[in-house]
Amino acid sequence: MSRRSMIALTSVATVLATRRPAQAATPHGSGALTGWTARELATAIAARQVSAVEVMTAHLDRIALVNPRVNAIVGMPGRAHLLAQADAVDRQVAGGGPIGPLHGLPHAVKDLEAVAGLPYTMGSPILAHQVAAHDGIVADRLRRAGVVFIGKTNTPEFGLGSHTYNPVWGITRNAWNPALSAGGSSGGAAVALATHMVPLADGSDHGGSLRNPAGWNGVFGFRTSIGRVPSEGNDDWIPSFGVAGPMARNVGDLALMLSVMAGYDARMPLSMQSDASVLRTVEPAAMKGKRIAWSGDFGGRMPFDPGVLDTCRRALDRFTAMGAHVEEAVPDFSVDDAWRAFVGLRHWRTGFAMLPLYKDPATRALLKPEAVWEIEGGLGISGYDVDALSAIQTGWSRAVAALFKRYDYWIMPTAQVWPFPVEQHWPRTVGGQAMHSYHEWMKAVSLVTLSGCPALAVPAGFGANGLPMGIQIIAPVHAEAACLAAAAAYETAAGNILAKTPPGA
Repeated sequence: MSRRSMIALTSVATVLATRRPAQAATPHGSGALTGWTARELATAIAARQVSAVEVMTAHLDRIALVNPRVNAIVGMPGRAHLLAQADAVDRQVAGGGPIGPLHGLPHAVKDLEAVAGLPYTMGSPILAHQVAAHDGIVADRLRRAGVVFIGKTNTPEFGLGSHTYNPVWGITRNAWNPALSAGGSSGGAAVALATHMVPLADGSDHGGSLRNPAGWNGVFGFRTSIGRVPSEGNDDWIPSFGVAGPMARNVGDLALMLSVMAGYDARMPLSMQSDASVLRTVEPAAMKGKRIAWSGDFGGRMPFDPGVLDTCRRALDRFTAMGAHVEEAVPDFSVDDAWRAFVGLRHWRTGFAMLPLYKDPATRALLKPEAVWEIEGGLGISGYDVDALSAIQTGWSRAVAALFKRYDYWIMPTAQVWPFPVEQHWPRTVGGQAMHSYHEWMKAVSLVTLSGCPALAVPAGFGANGLPMGIQIIAPVHAEAACLAAAAAYETAAGNILAKTPPGA
């Protein structure tokens, strides 16, 4: 940890001590600790106002109470082992050892990321017994930041689809209604966070995997620019649509988590330098005079279920009340062409990674139909096709960049449908229109992916059905700080929505 970070942490500890004396921490009861922010918990542990053992105990008790209902956290070590790790954290603090920005926080990592000694199944029966031998890049950064790994968060098989279920761990259920989908592929992460089983969460996003579950569970999820958070893949030089990013219950914690995850890694030549102190310090943007483009249903070219757009428009009213100018506008480009490029490039990128499993008849039989569809779609794509599809992506991203010459922010819903029954694999119709693939109903987020822009999902509110929905705050490529600043401003204006918690949370 840098000297600057230690000074900053000490400063926060001083502030916290003035508003919550050490003797005032215990009357809350251990259960109350699960409602503290990640910043408060880390600071209190470092200042020895609460112990890591107390924090771990509170969260393990919470998991024992809630997780059987929602199945968000999987592959957990035994309680005694986790409490022993928490005790080691306390001894390190007492001994004056180095303190990371997330020191002592219980954390479960999405099961698409390797964590040494924990299951690494990716939701696939082919890998059901795999245990990671080493940490992935994100897990390594979290470990060095001081977290105590308590298990994994559930994900669809190989992260395919925005509904978290698989034959290894089962179904993850929505935090607000367990009969409904949690979204995905970071569904376990979003639900664990929303139900206060963990203070922070990590995830990854290819076609909406951080944004849709955040919207459906009432938390914040941040798809970052390609290279902002380095992560391992099949190729160091051809970037994937998939990126890693943070999830949290408030913008300050989201920024803290991003500051740990982001930054250059020499093993990943396309990763970006990031100043953690800049990402960690968030001031609400002055929204007065800011111009916001709202694309909604793209002038009728994108179907939505009833009530989704109405809920999102009410969220936009909060920006208007702060003095921003909201206008309907869309990138000047064919939505159909952009979608065709996304589907083709996704076939090529995701199919290649699973191709060895497809070539072996024994493992092919264990692949979900959506995985086979992606692989077989990629088999018919030539190098020339990839170049042509990439040219379409370039045209789309340039059209989005042109939009940002007129607007400061671009806003879209986080999903086109409300959470659907867990028994349903994916919506077959949206707004009366047939869906032709397992991810077409996520076009509103997938086309943002195609632009390369950072997109921060914030809770938009609740429909007449009582279910949550979110909006994406989108900024130009590499403008993560702008997304955070706008989200912080929105947070101050949406307290009535953000104060709501899922039943039993």
